[in-house]
Amino acid sequence: MPQEKLVKIAQEILIDAGQATAITPALISEAIDSVLKMLPSWEALVDRTLAEAELIRRFSVWIGKDATLRNMEGHVDWLDAERKQGWVYWGRYRDWQERKLSWPALEGLDASTGRILELLEDPRREGPWDRRGLVVGHVQSGKTGNYIGLVNKAADAGYKIIIVLAGLHNNLRSQTQIRLDEGFLGYETTPHKPGNAIGVGEFLLDPSILPPNYVTNRTESGDFKSAVANNLGIRPEAAPWLFVVKKNKTILEQLYQWIRNHVAQTTERSTGKKIVTHLPLLVIDDEADQASVDTELQSFDAEGIPDEEHDPTAINSRIRKILNSFSRSAYVGYTATPFANIFIHDLGITKDEGPDLFPASFIINLAAPSNYVGPAKVFGRMTSDGRTPGLPLLREVDDTETWLPAKHNKEYRPRIDGNDLLPRSLILALDSFLLSTASRKLRGQGNQHSSMLIHVTRFNAVQNKVQEQVSEHFRRLKQRISRGTESQSILKRLREIWEQDFVPTSNKVATLEPSEAAVIVPTWDEIWAAIPVVLDDIVVKTINGTAKDALDYVANEKRGLKVVAIGGDKLARGLTLEGLVVSYFLRASRMYDTLMQMGRWFGYRPGYLDLCRLYTTPELSEWFGHIADASEELREEFDLMVAAGGTPKDYGLKVVSHPVLMVTSRIKMRNSHKLKLSFSGQLVETVALRNKPDDIQWNFDAGKRLIESLGEPAEKNPERVRGPKTEKWSGSYLWRGASSDLVVRFLSEFRTHQDAYRVNSSVLASFVSSMAASGELTNWTIVVIGKEGEVRSKITESIEPGLLWRKQNHERSDRYSIGRLMSPRDEAIDLTAEEWAAAMRLTLDTWKTDPARNPSDPEPQSPSGRAVRKIRGFGASGAPGHPERGLLFLYHLDPTAARFDAGSTPILAFAASFPGSDSSVKVDYMVNNILWEQEYAVTD
Repeated sequence: MPQEKLVKIAQEILIDAGQATAITPALISEAIDSVLKMLPSWEALVDRTLAEAELIRRFSVWIGKDATLRNMEGHVDWLDAERKQGWVYWGRYRDWQERKLSWPALEGLDASTGRILELLEDPRREGPWDRRGLVVGHVQSGKTGNYIGLVNKAADAGYKIIIVLAGLHNNLRSQTQIRLDEGFLGYETTPHKPGNAIGVGEFLLDPSILPPNYVTNRTESGDFKSAVANNLGIRPEAAPWLFVVKKNKTILEQLYQWIRNHVAQTTERSTGKKIVTHLPLLVIDDEADQASVDTELQSFDAEGIPDEEHDPTAINSRIRKILNSFSRSAYVGYTATPFANIFIHDLGITKDEGPDLFPASFIINLAAPSNYVGPAKVFGRMTSDGRTPGLPLLREVDDTETWLPAKHNKEYRPRIDGNDLLPRSLILALDSFLLSTASRKLRGQGNQHSSMLIHVTRFNAVQNKVQEQVSEHFRRLKQRISRGTESQSILKRLREIWEQDFVPTSNKVATLEPSEAAVIVPTWDEIWAAIPVVLDDIVVKTINGTAKDALDYVANEKRGLKVVAIGGDKLARGLTLEGLVVSYFLRASRMYDTLMQMGRWFGYRPGYLDLCRLYTTPELSEWFGHIADASEELREEFDLMVAAGGTPKDYGLKVVSHPVLMVTSRIKMRNSHKLKLSFSGQLVETVALRNKPDDIQWNFDAGKRLIESLGEPAEKNPERVRGPKTEKWSGSYLWRGASSDLVVRFLSEFRTHQDAYRVNSSVLASFVSSMAASGELTNWTIVVIGKEGEVRSKITESIEPGLLWRKQNHERSDRYSIGRLMSPRDEAIDLTAEEWAAAMRLTLDTWKTDPARNPSDPEPQSPSGRAVRKIRGFGASGAPGHPERGLLFLYHLDPTAARFDAGSTPILAFAASFPGSDSSVKVDYMVNNILWEQEYAVTD
């Protein structure tokens, strides 16, 4: 592998050079020269251009810092430099990862896993202890690599029993076992005895150090079996033992009983229960929001004491029983979608299971490297001027209804006009996969995996029909090109796609992503010459509960698997599609966590990001765009808590809701009939507005009645001192001290859009009324935001705000849909200069520790909305907070922006900013059961 070794040695040379100066292309070229002078025989064996491109990419990557909420109660600091001396498992894992990770990424992995381990307990510490944490990463961001690093360090530190809970399906468990074989054990796990050395096994252990042992193996049937474990003669005191098990009731029960009967060596006097006191346990829960959460509602008495006879759900119960069988245990959940985990009650406990899985000890928000491609990069971010563009990789699909209708049953056969034909958009996607894979081959990535995802239906039988059609498409394509039959028409079609789509897209991506600046764009003649070879390599597989196909990436590691994977749930969560370049995605869930996990296209695409394509519907693009916004809101909320020194118990996770999307499964939210909502610390805006004339007039009149009841404004054209400058709201009006009754009446009268489930005026009215009854949200500042201009809205003789323009974000016949209603500065209009400065400091503190921040980003010049709401509610620097102070904005929008006649009634929109609060007041939000079953139910 001279190419890999060349890059590795050159990287080490550059790391030394980089301590004194910036890494430049010239320095990279000099480092390669140095290596080739030492090893001249490599000159003919390596591709210098590709090596330079890889090193440019590696040194263009930067890593942010993880953010952590922690609870140190009962914890003893233990992990110091001396304790890390002689760590052999981590040492060989680090050396192995050096071959494929950039130096900043490897340093980041070392620091991140070290922080997680130090928040666990010292495995050598005597006496009972229990630590539970949650690690929040990004979808397809390298969470598996992170927890394998943690497993290595934990084994070095002295954890003896390591259990990895790996998904619900055999293929995902097997894939996880294979990853741990490579990254921890160092050999292939077979049913009978260790197999060939692989991965870290290429780096020899000190002879005095025993290699880790295994109980489960890499085969599809290699999950835990009591009969096998009973014959192992297990002695984990000498070397750590690894168990990789799926989250299955029967499997976990067998493991629990085996621990009790074959590992536990002490009996508790008070309970008679057998427990393990001589071996420290580490449990890694991969995809911790899936199946692990207790979805049964536990009751609590008036004193907050839980019902100890509560019967949790089967998998949750058994995970907790396993943990409760050890006097010294640590549990670390990993997920990209932590919504359900935060709904776990922090005081939940039962007699048999012990504490629930709430991450009471810590929550860590992992920083993603700059070359991670997440929702915000793909779908952009929403601003007051509309959505910012994402990377130019999205391609619209709007021609599938005749081929595969959105509503179909398992007997449906995809056809067009009665013929076994594919829609044009899918043919284009398959062509794109062919071109992308050919281009990767020409970039020196021909021996790497290249995958395409087709995710269009949940029914296995329909997936199998799609596979037949796609296989036939490639068969005909290969036949025509090899025989020259109709090859000219195929050549013309592919050439147009290459020259009109791929070439300009590659050039654009190179300007947007520094790590992709050195990509090589092949000529068309080179692409056409490579296509026959690539076509021969492509296989089409169905991956579902009935198919026998498997994604055998390991068996094809040397040559690279080129696969079109067609599937449903098995492809929707956890299962990694290596080298994913093209996704064709129609199927939809309406829950944040499920939809996020379906986004297999997020992740790392080193050297081929510009070749990636996502074919999906405009509606799904909109939903994913909202998820990008919601994810950023969650991260900002988390970072504010970190800046304030909060603990996991203090962290009340609030998720921005969407008119259609739900936070997570209603069952996971612990209530089978209604949601409990609090708006404290939140901003709500009407961005989906009714567009029928009667509704527009009704809402305008409701706003007019509110304004008339307020009397003369306290301020016209408000001005505020904001740091070194003064801000002015020309054409705007402000009232202070309005009662909650006036706000409740306005909200009760206003007609929000019927699909805007979160911004539901009647629910908001109920919330304000409930908060006022408890002494909060009693004193309101009301602002009519306008502008200076000729187009005005005459509300009263003295109130004539200029109409605001908000661009129509999506062409919908049933609504006027906009991006953002508020300008960010508006939300701080009621703050004093001192409060504004405090919010600014909090914003800067949060920004400096933001794990996703680009180091080159300029400092914020105004406080974030969350910082404003926090300061308003809780105060700062000893000053009291004002949870009684609500803020309501009215915006009169120009109807011409909504394609209305210029002379028609202005469209009234509102926003409400609620201060942070410790109040436990929540309001019920009812969900119709029939609607739930139709729109939100998790598919099988």
